Amino acid sequence: MPIDRDSPAPPPPPGEDVSALLHRWGDGDPEAFDALVPIVYDRLREVARQLLRRTPGASLNTTGLVHEAWLKLSAADQVVLRDRSHFLAFASRVMRNVLIDQARARQAVRRGGMREQVSLDAATPWLPDDALDAVTDLDEALRRLEQLAPRQMQMLEQRYFGGLTLEETAEALKVSLATVKRELRSARAWLASQLGGDPAF
Repeated sequence: MPIDRDSPAPPPPPGEDVSALLHRWGDGDPEAFDALVPIVYDRLREVARQLLRRTPGASLNTTGLVHEAWLKLSAADQVVLRDRSHFLAFASRVMRNVLIDQARARQAVRRGGMREQVSLDAATPWLPDDALDAVTDLDEALRRLEQLAPRQMQMLEQRYFGGLTLEETAEALKVSLATVKRELRSARAWLASQLGGDPAF
């Protein structure tokens, strides 16, 4: 359900941490998911702000992006997440997909498709037309990187789009900090070559 700051979900039982709640959620307990709200909401807003800064032309309200992502997360089935870092990494991908899906819907309208399904105003009204191609070009480059080097793509997504720290990225992927730094340098160079310049990460 959408996040309502005026009616927060009840706090988890004393001593129950995010990992325990994620385990219960993965086992199908909806109350565990609701209990995550007061614990991770502020951190999800940080992730959303970081993602919006990295999305060309985006001006969607941070709260709106978090709420859209939360709706998708609440509807997810069979989600297996180990810990807080893993959850934030997963949430960052969901948020990025929200922006990409909306941008593609706007492109389809601009090119004459989906007239009956979606109006121009309904499809990414916050994203200027001249930014749509940049957003989708970036997404396509990331998808190509995912085919070539899945872990590097995850690192880019988590570090630069999701706002995770280097340490959180290492924890989410269960690799060393040195590996994260090395592979991020490689991923950034590859992405820059695909986009015709420095991706400004």
